[in-house]
Amino acid sequence: MLSDIRSVHFVGICGTAMASAAAAMQERGFRVTGSDTNVYPPMSTFLAERKVEVISGFDEKNLATKPDLVVIGNAMSRGNPEVEAVLDRKLRYCSLPELLKEFFIRGKRSLVVSGTHGKTTTTSLLTWVFESAGLNPSYLIGGIPSNLGAGARFTDSEWFIIEGDEYDTAFFDKRSKFVHYLPEVAIVNNLELDHADIFADVAAVQKSFSHLIRLIPRNGLLLGNGDDANLAPLLDVTHCPVKRFGLGENNAVRATHLRFGATASEFELPSCKFHLNMVGELNVRNALAVVGAAKHCGLSNKQIQAAFDTFKGVKRRMEVRGIAGGVTVVDDFGHHPTAIRETLKALRIKYPSQKLWAVFEPRTQSTRRNVFQNDFPTAFGEADEVIIAEVAFANVLTPEERLNTTKLEADLKANGKRAQFLPDVDTIVRHLGQQAQGGDVICVFTNGGFGNIHAKLLERMGKR
Repeated sequence: MLSDIRSVHFVGICGTAMASAAAAMQERGFRVTGSDTNVYPPMSTFLAERKVEVISGFDEKNLATKPDLVVIGNAMSRGNPEVEAVLDRKLRYCSLPELLKEFFIRGKRSLVVSGTHGKTTTTSLLTWVFESAGLNPSYLIGGIPSNLGAGARFTDSEWFIIEGDEYDTAFFDKRSKFVHYLPEVAIVNNLELDHADIFADVAAVQKSFSHLIRLIPRNGLLLGNGDDANLAPLLDVTHCPVKRFGLGENNAVRATHLRFGATASEFELPSCKFHLNMVGELNVRNALAVVGAAKHCGLSNKQIQAAFDTFKGVKRRMEVRGIAGGVTVVDDFGHHPTAIRETLKALRIKYPSQKLWAVFEPRTQSTRRNVFQNDFPTAFGEADEVIIAEVAFANVLTPEERLNTTKLEADLKANGKRAQFLPDVDTIVRHLGQQAQGGDVICVFTNGGFGNIHAKLLERMGKR
């Protein structure tokens, strides 16, 4: 069915994963074109270097070449002129996850890393273990691992390691992306309500993860967090082997003798003591999943530890962006209350005696809504002072469904926390420029660019 495809057009080509797949398709000899409204570096440069033709803007004229296959990005919706033309002309189309499944994953040994939290770090660490061992894996990660320098690579190796996102696939396929990834091994790090725009409650999230689990073959492995109550009902399956990992007694892959330091963590399994150059319990749990998957695939404790020794982390995950005027500015992607709580706990270990500021931009589909209104006041427990920014794109939500920043500020203060609502980046930078002292740590929680706040903070601190 796919043998007659010679040309492929990508609608929304400048997404990281879309661009990587487009370049890989071109390298394989397909005629590739693409279109997008946001054609700017680094992805425009990436595609230009690989001689992939990119058209700025969406127009049905972009399909004049009558491509054999159109790949429609996750952000595209009805009303897009190219989407409408594809449907009108009954052109063959698919989502990016479907393309990955048929052209890149099928026939390989697929390791899928899923869960509400820790996917990117765990996938990056697992990929580095395989890379460090000389296995040259293909990978697709929703972030940039510092060791690898790119979020995706497609090789001839038998291994494909992929971050399995539970978000929906496309406007025409509302299943989670990860159901397309042919898992031989599936890691489920944890399970909580997130993506409130597509999941109504925890039960809906559980149902989606159960679909992933149902796809694991009898010669595969389900690696699940055995300490997670929401995940527990999903682990009682008999169609494939199941291993639980965690800190509790009932886990097959269980960490004991945990030691947390300012720059590293240690834990023990019956077979080995592991040293990890990352901080906090959340990263020990991520590492446990990696150990379980890597050992299942035949790697030794020595190979795993060698990779742990040289792993440099992931951009935007507790990433120190710089130090200026004695103030350390940290960038973190965390937005879910649990992710914020665990990140701040880890930062408190790393900076035990320094003042810790948390700057929070409610930007995701869940955090912009009041889904976590009652959870956020305790999520910032380890911060000394909290700054809440305006809800991003607030005008598209009604006041009734929007996160109430005034209430959040009041609830934080009621918990004894110094907190302040400051609407925009310039106001926040000005305030911190006046209030932050040498030795302080500012962690910015956002999944967007947030007005280039990190660079502005460093510039402001450096001028004092």
